[in-house]
Amino acid sequence: MPTTTPPAGHVPAAAFATTKIDLMSTAAPEGADPAGLFDPSDVFAPRHIGPSEHEIGEMLGALGYRTLEELTDATVPEAIRLRRGLNLAGLSGRSRGEHEVLADLHAMASENKVFRSFIGMGYYGTITPPVILRNILENPGWYTQYTPYQAEIAQGRLEALLNFQTMVADLTGLPLAGASLLDEATAAAEAMAMCAAVREGRTTFLAADDCHPQTLAVMKTRAESMGLDLRIVPVPPALRGEAAAPTQPDMLLPNPDQICGVLVQYPNSSGTAHDYRPLVKAVHEAGALVVMATDLLALTLLTPPGELGADIAVGSAQRFGVPMGAGGPHAAFISTRPEFVRKMPGRIIGVSRDALGNTAFRMAIQTREQHIKREKATSNICTAQALLAIIAGMYAAYHGPGGLRRIAERIRGFAGALAGGVAGSCEVEPGVFFDTLRLRPLKRSTRDVLDAARAAGINLRDFGDGTIGVSFDETTTRADLAAVVAAVTGDTSREGALPEPGPLPAWAARTSTFLTHPVFESHHSEHEMLRYIFRLQGRDLSLAHSMISLGSCTMKLNATSEMIPVTWREFGQIHPFAPADQQRGYARLYRDLESWLSEITGFASVSLQPNAGSQGEYAGLCVIHAYHQSRGDTGRDICLIPESAHGTNPASAIIAGLRVVPVACDEKGNIDLADLRAKAQEHKAALACLMVTYPSTYGVFEESIREICEIIHMHGGQVYMDGANMNAQVGLCRPGDIGADVCHLNLHKTFCIPHGGGGPGMGPIGVAAHLAPFLPGHPVVSPFAESGRRSAHGSHELPGSRAIGPVSAAPYGSPSILPISWMYIALMGAAGLKKATQVAILSANYMAKRLAGHYPMLFTGRNGRNAHEFIVDCRAFDKSAGIKVDDIAKRLMDYGFHAPTMSFPVPGTLMIEPTESEPKEELDRFVDAMIAIRAEIRAIEDGAMDRADNPLKNAPHTAPMVTATQWKHPYTREQAAYPLPWVRDRKFWPHVARIDNPFGDRNLVCACPPMNTY
Repeated sequence: MPTTTPPAGHVPAAAFATTKIDLMSTAAPEGADPAGLFDPSDVFAPRHIGPSEHEIGEMLGALGYRTLEELTDATVPEAIRLRRGLNLAGLSGRSRGEHEVLADLHAMASENKVFRSFIGMGYYGTITPPVILRNILENPGWYTQYTPYQAEIAQGRLEALLNFQTMVADLTGLPLAGASLLDEATAAAEAMAMCAAVREGRTTFLAADDCHPQTLAVMKTRAESMGLDLRIVPVPPALRGEAAAPTQPDMLLPNPDQICGVLVQYPNSSGTAHDYRPLVKAVHEAGALVVMATDLLALTLLTPPGELGADIAVGSAQRFGVPMGAGGPHAAFISTRPEFVRKMPGRIIGVSRDALGNTAFRMAIQTREQHIKREKATSNICTAQALLAIIAGMYAAYHGPGGLRRIAERIRGFAGALAGGVAGSCEVEPGVFFDTLRLRPLKRSTRDVLDAARAAGINLRDFGDGTIGVSFDETTTRADLAAVVAAVTGDTSREGALPEPGPLPAWAARTSTFLTHPVFESHHSEHEMLRYIFRLQGRDLSLAHSMISLGSCTMKLNATSEMIPVTWREFGQIHPFAPADQQRGYARLYRDLESWLSEITGFASVSLQPNAGSQGEYAGLCVIHAYHQSRGDTGRDICLIPESAHGTNPASAIIAGLRVVPVACDEKGNIDLADLRAKAQEHKAALACLMVTYPSTYGVFEESIREICEIIHMHGGQVYMDGANMNAQVGLCRPGDIGADVCHLNLHKTFCIPHGGGGPGMGPIGVAAHLAPFLPGHPVVSPFAESGRRSAHGSHELPGSRAIGPVSAAPYGSPSILPISWMYIALMGAAGLKKATQVAILSANYMAKRLAGHYPMLFTGRNGRNAHEFIVDCRAFDKSAGIKVDDIAKRLMDYGFHAPTMSFPVPGTLMIEPTESEPKEELDRFVDAMIAIRAEIRAIEDGAMDRADNPLKNAPHTAPMVTATQWKHPYTREQAAYPLPWVRDRKFWPHVARIDNPFGDRNLVCACPPMNTY
């Protein structure tokens, strides 16, 4: 990502080595430094773990324990305990400071070679405006939030995401856009699934063979899992505007009554834009849908897909200010026609109104959320890149329509200049172009051209057939153009005026307006943009304000030292398909993380490719399917999912082509072993796997987990363990030792990558040795050779030797955020990671203990202990006081808190997870707020407060509500706004009052409304 410098003033520790004491040694000589005099002063673990040693002692005492080990022994089943320290390769036992570890990582990053990449293929150089870089990407006020489930305190990012949707809808010419998807390839796969859902019963999908290869490969993986017949075919000239089109659709499309959709790339992977109106006509006559993968910047000049007749547009917004980062994270997009809204994947931000009639934003059509639909879901809402979408939308607002068009014209100008500059030395593929040309050298071999470019610090695309590709971008300079011309022609003397490209043909030239909303015309100066960013930031509650105790979401500290490397140029400006010798630093990073995560989980191998937790679930299930197929067990398609499993599991299972069979839990929250045995026996011939969350989503370490795994294995199935609750396992127990065969890890939960308001995330999977050969591959760059994976634990086959197809567009998913988790593990070390887990468990049990006298608690393990989260039962309040769990959630906003997870996994409850990084004072503040709310509920129950007009029903209270001239409520303004004394000192005012969700669904608006509505 954009450039920042290494730690200032760093002097290598080796410079201090003497003949008497080697300070680089992991152990000091006997008698040297007995008091740790020379240990670093900036050791990280005490800064990450919130409670002090004294506070840890107080919390332990409240629970009746003397040490963290005593609490651990009382909580985690003895049968699964890891009774040794983690052995994390390369990390010594000595304490290391943040400054030192940052310097080590910068040395690693320096092994990457930052060439000028003109490879294209959906990845381009871009300039992140510094005002956006510093104030969004590097700002915890933007990157520490979670998915905007509590819309009243998320109005800033919701408006920013609505801007993104408006930008996508305008540029693609399709009026309904989503709030981002993971990457272009997965967006195309989602569009394919959407076509199959819209044209139910049709199972054939056609994709043009000139789409990006990584897109076609990801689609193959998805088509196989969904039982779709994906055919990759050339588009006949007649259907791309190059010849008279035949009149019979069946002459063009085989079995048209079976086709649900067709994908084309516009412009295609070679850079040529075709007139696809004949194709659209033929496909529509066949009753199918047309999907166009496209480039938003190109669409400032080219006729948009919607105007060509496309039904769905997908692509990546990466070049809108989000650097390549070796593949991600970047915000993908999808847009379509309003009649398909119920079939759209992912999230949609909509416009509604609040209780005072003011415009308010919220996530629309939430009935599609996988937590609600579970096994009936057709997509997974956890497929989003909110932070990156926000950056892309701000980039469009900063430049405006005129600025974007200027950038596009400049880029096309460079492409035209190249075409003129290589005349006589190359054949140039004919056609309408934007930023990319495909050349066939006439006077030099392709190898000579590529070698000459490499010697000049330039990467070009090798098509493998004697042609090369050159893609220009926003960062291109005149010097770059001259260097490319010299490499291609071998002539360094070509100079003179740059030839301009000819005008676009009438069919291709965009004539419609775009980005006409005032938000795209009002922030073109840095001062205006800065104030707009901070105005929106002030409408969002983030971890910069207070704890976010969302159960199963693990909202822990995203430390500054972990975040700094994200914007180093050595990580950010690398093309994912750059040669391996330019990515040696990344390769070391991958090896370290794979090794550390393997040790932490107890698995033989790890794949870093899945770029979201949902993708990790999907990838793990696909690996299990491939394993069964390899053994001839082709009929295994049943996935058992306990009621206590994580909410995304059923949706992932459906997308992976499995049939979901629920398994009951008992009154203590444990999996009902009798029901599990019965279901496993009933489906033994078709049993593919069990998806189990551990500890369970009920917050319980189930004693019978080993037996659960054995039951599945006895009936021929595999055990998939959801890693959502890994923050209760690290250093204490390991999924691989417990009996799981595959487990995904949420690096954005346990390993400190920020949630970014609902993305980015990373969901690597760890697998046992017998599943390692099936880990996801990639058609462009192998994710195995570059990271140096080797067989382990007796495996006779190398990881990836029988690889499934890729699940992400880039071979390593989103590499530019992996340094965050590398820093966390390296800074914490084995002992720090274990202590973090123990303190997370301590904090949860301490809070549960304090709340137990005020609220009923659901589910505990042995000794009455919980894991790292617990569930508060609020169901009785509906009958006793007319108070629902939503009312408690909204009232917490008045105290300055985001609500815990509502109504999941049990309706009418709150699931609370404090994490290890919240200090005791913050835990107590939250508990005090919950106790005060219980007192307000009791006042309603006792008749001291009105059942309809009370602080909970009217929450949240905005500043205009409290300062209004008239106050008609039976409680005071003070009680509304400052219910406890400390609230006054740290008050967070919700920007809007309670939002009317039904109104928003009845009047669906998913783009920026006119300014007169504000």
